[in-house]
Amino acid sequence: MTLELHATPGEVMRAVEALQEFGRERQIAEKEMFGLALALEECGSNIVDHAYRRDQGQKFQVIIEHTGGAVTIELRDCGPEFDPTLARVPEQNDRTAGGWGMPLVRHYMDEVRYRRDADENVLQLTKRLFQGDQLTIT
Repeated sequence: MTLELHATPGEVMRAVEALQEFGRERQIAEKEMFGLALALEECGSNIVDHAYRRDQGQKFQVIIEHTGGAVTIELRDCGPEFDPTLARVPEQNDRTAGGWGMPLVRHYMDEVRYRRDADENVLQLTKRLFQGDQLTIT
C-alpha cells in the first residue's frame, strides 16, 4: 500500500488509520499493530513538524508492506537531510519536551534504518510478527 500525504497532522492520522485497516485485513495481532501505529505516527509527525514545518503544500510518502513474517513501513520525504537514527537519547531527568520519540520507535520496531536516496530521506521501520513463540508466516 502506498499513500501520498500532505504535511498535516490530519494526514498523518489518515496514514495511521490506513495502517490499522491494513493490519485488520491481514489479521495482524493488536499488540504488533499498536507499536507499528505508534511508530508511524511519531515518524510521520516528525516529517510534518520538522522536515516540512507544517507546510501543507509539501508531500511525503508512506509505503506499507506485509511480506512473510514482517511488516515494513517506509517513509519518504524531500526535507533537509536528517538521519533520525542518530538522534540522541535524552537523559532520564531531562524534563524538556521532545526527544523521546525515536527511542520509543526503536523500542517497538525490530529494525530502524535510514538512507538518503537522491534528494529524499528514506526511513524504513520493520516489525517481525510473532504468534506465541512462533514467527507468523502468512
